[in-house]
Amino acid sequence: MRELGTIKRIDAREVWKHEALDFTPWLKENIALLGSALGLDLDLVESEVPVGPFSADLVAKDVSNDRWVVIENQLAPTDHSHLGQLLTYGAGTEKVSVFVWISPEFREEHRAALDWLNEHSDESSLFFGIVIELLAVDDSKPAPNFKLVSFPNEWRKRSAGTRGPVSQKGAAYAEFFGDLLTAFKQRFSGETNVSKSLPQNWLELSIGKAGVVVIWSFTGDKRFRVELYIDTGNRIVNESYFQQLVDSRQEIESRLGHKLDWDQLEGKQGCRISSYYSRQPISISDDGTDLAELHSWAVDEMKGLRDAFRPLVKGLQIE
Repeated sequence: MRELGTIKRIDAREVWKHEALDFTPWLKENIALLGSALGLDLDLVESEVPVGPFSADLVAKDVSNDRWVVIENQLAPTDHSHLGQLLTYGAGTEKVSVFVWISPEFREEHRAALDWLNEHSDESSLFFGIVIELLAVDDSKPAPNFKLVSFPNEWRKRSAGTRGPVSQKGAAYAEFFGDLLTAFKQRFSGETNVSKSLPQNWLELSIGKAGVVVIWSFTGDKRFRVELYIDTGNRIVNESYFQQLVDSRQEIESRLGHKLDWDQLEGKQGCRISSYYSRQPISISDDGTDLAELHSWAVDEMKGLRDAFRPLVKGLQIE
């Protein structure tokens, strides 16, 4: 009979000595592992997000469902303080609808509290309790394992749910953006954790700031753009962020190597800064050669746009 190993559980603090300095940075770099455990397509947005006197450990985006996710983690058994902070973050960040609490040991009363929240909140708010384990076989390296101990009653059904029949055009969008995402990740490893596209005319990536994303999109007037879109849920904050970037317009366009279209979108909540593909009109129904040329431009332009904006976006302040 083949000899088998013995599974051992390793104390999390043997690997991560400090919650904020060790565990949170590790989780930030391995956000896709957490997303896999949750059944969500997570892309990291920002860490240490200020909410009143507190700071949320991590804020991410569930890109497949256009939902914001706040993550509270600790390396000690769960306590009332962290539960209160999780709820405070939710109240202080308007667009958050998924709440994740991670700990190596979940006390029964805190698991029950999350179950109660899932039972008494509407379907747009999802609460997850996760135990982080470190497992090793004999003397192997410890491997992380996320074990769900609390989740919404209908979550598994919804997360695997059907979207109904996909139109031919929708399938074409999904294929185009799927290929675009694959090419982008192959060219620029580590730039994004987004893993799939949807049957829609756009695909967004994070850029390191809650409320700010970068997007590839086919427009309604048969153009294609790579854009930075600002929507924190608050028009005043959006305009402030936009103006701070306008103040650095010359620097940004110099980094990128060409002019951009700066649109405050009067009458709407968000603001947009765009780079348009030179060939117009263009649409998903064009032939393969035309789309291949667009594909090449879109990969390079997204990388250039992110590089030009990222350091300034991370420094944006609410004024």
